[in-house]
Amino acid sequence: MSRREDSVTLRQMADHTHEAIVLSRNRNRADLESDRLFFLAMLKRVEIVGEAAFRVKQEQQVAHPEIPWREIIGTRNRLVHGYDAVDCDILWTIITVDFPPLHRDLCKILSST
Repeated sequence: MSRREDSVTLRQMADHTHEAIVLSRNRNRADLESDRLFFLAMLKRVEIVGEAAFRVKQEQQVAHPEIPWREIIGTRNRLVHGYDAVDCDILWTIITVDFPPLHRDLCKILSST
């Protein structure tokens, strides 16, 4: 992967974290259980962020230890392979607690490349 491709992948991560943050505004944790489309949309955002993180070169990951690469990728793997046992509390925490600072960090990285 070239440096440009990493920047594209990082941009995708930033875009999908932002989209999840925006879609979750004026929502609450209970909406994940009562609104199937919202649940699926949030699940897909988290999966895509994890898949994109996996595609970022190891050198880029090492250069940015502020991003929890291993956890992001691991979460994606747990969601994809454990699709029948998604914990909505954890999903909500990822979207509302983990994604805002992740998005800020990704934007900082992108602005410096």
